Amino acid sequence: MRRILRRRELVVDDWRYAGEEPAAGAAAGPGTAALAGAEVPMDAALIIPLAELRRDPTRWHGRCGRLGVRLGPADAVEELAGELPFLSLVALEFPNPGDGRGYSQARLLRERFGFRGELRAVGAGVRQDQVFLLARCGFDAIELAAGEDPQASQRAFSRYDVAYQPGSPQVAIRRQRFHARP
Repeated sequence: MRRILRRRELVVDDWRYAGEEPAAGAAAGPGTAALAGAEVPMDAALIIPLAELRRDPTRWHGRCGRLGVRLGPADAVEELAGELPFLSLVALEFPNPGDGRGYSQARLLRERFGFRGELRAVGAGVRQDQVFLLARCGFDAIELAAGEDPQASQRAFSRYDVAYQPGSPQVAIRRQRFHARP
């Protein structure tokens, strides 16, 4: 059972990745489809790689369940623009802590393309010290790398009280300065 930070709360992840084994107690049945060697219920919330979406987009548009796509750092966000109305989630991969391309992809998705679904940071490079900055770029869900402390990561959202650069869901600096808490 995978736990993620979603909207600053630690929750059980209700999404599955393509090829991931089903949760205990879930059985394949008539409303399932084969994907990467695993049975996936047609109404399950599923995250597929961008390559899979490109291979057969009409197959995925007709799905009953919520659909998400996982983008690698080298994938062009512009290629996804026409698919955004069909997507409930976009997962952006951070392969290591020094790779910041996911930040740029997130800003493009939120600001240029107006994506309002869940934006998730995933990969080995998603660390506790990046949580505040990820939220500032528009991420509302964070799947931490193995070995990261979820409670410390949750506290990292409030590490800084004031942000000087514009960002996604932050209160404007003028309001922070002149309406500060006593």
